[in-house]
Amino acid sequence: MATTGTSSTPSATSTTPRTVLITGTSSGIGLAAAVGAARAGWRTIATLRDTGRADALRKAAAEAGVELDIRRLDVVDEDSAAAAVEGVIADYGRLDAVVNNAGAGHVGTLENETVADVRKVMEVNFFGVLNVSKAAMPHLRASGGRLITVTSVGGVVGQPFNEAYCAAKFAVEGYMESLAPVARALGVSVCVVEPGAVASEFVNNLGIDLEEYIAAAGPYSDALRNYVNRTVPQFLPGAQTPAEAAEPILDALTADRPAFRIQTSEWARGFTGTKLRDLDGSAVQALTTDWIS
Repeated sequence: MATTGTSSTPSATSTTPRTVLITGTSSGIGLAAAVGAARAGWRTIATLRDTGRADALRKAAAEAGVELDIRRLDVVDEDSAAAAVEGVIADYGRLDAVVNNAGAGHVGTLENETVADVRKVMEVNFFGVLNVSKAAMPHLRASGGRLITVTSVGGVVGQPFNEAYCAAKFAVEGYMESLAPVARALGVSVCVVEPGAVASEFVNNLGIDLEEYIAAAGPYSDALRNYVNRTVPQFLPGAQTPAEAAEPILDALTADRPAFRIQTSEWARGFTGTKLRDLDGSAVQALTTDWIS
């Protein structure tokens, strides 16, 4: 039976520890969140599309002295998401939280990419979130649990050459913002976590040669080069670490009443605040225009 009237997670006991499923744990924020949750006493199901890429995850868990249950979950495959969730229920009997972290970066602009390219971005970053969330919701209702989704400051502020990526993250934020009061009425807390630049493999995982991409961008080449020169250094060492970005996720797992929208750094709070105060859009347009000029 679904629980109602509470937004707190159930207390763990020696026989029924709290169980969290986290997607996209091969590296970065997902890996740090999985290790951090296990360290905090959660039974942690760390999922990734290709379990052959779990070496870094296993190493981090071993170094932290924690155990992870590593499983395959391809978020774009509805059947894979459903099977992963049902496997957790079959093995552990409960699911107290889900962290939707899996996603993929993308650089491009409308004239230089196909609509099919945009659909692929939406499949991973938006529909993938829905696949996992839909499979999990009945069990989160049963536990009075948490649905936490890692979005991005790009889910609040549209950014040059990130049209498809930001569109997907905007969609996630709009969906979850709309779902939150409905889920809350049935005992499930919903929130989004918005990182800024994180020192991770995000840029490398774009899967493109940036120099070749710039050279092939035609009339957009100069603006794209300016954007890349400004943006890529943001992800280098000196940026927020994955562990730092994961801390607000871990806090949201246990807070009595987590905020709906959570930024992972002061920079992210300032950046998203620019948009949320910008009623006519002029402040954001001035800011992002400067990135490509």
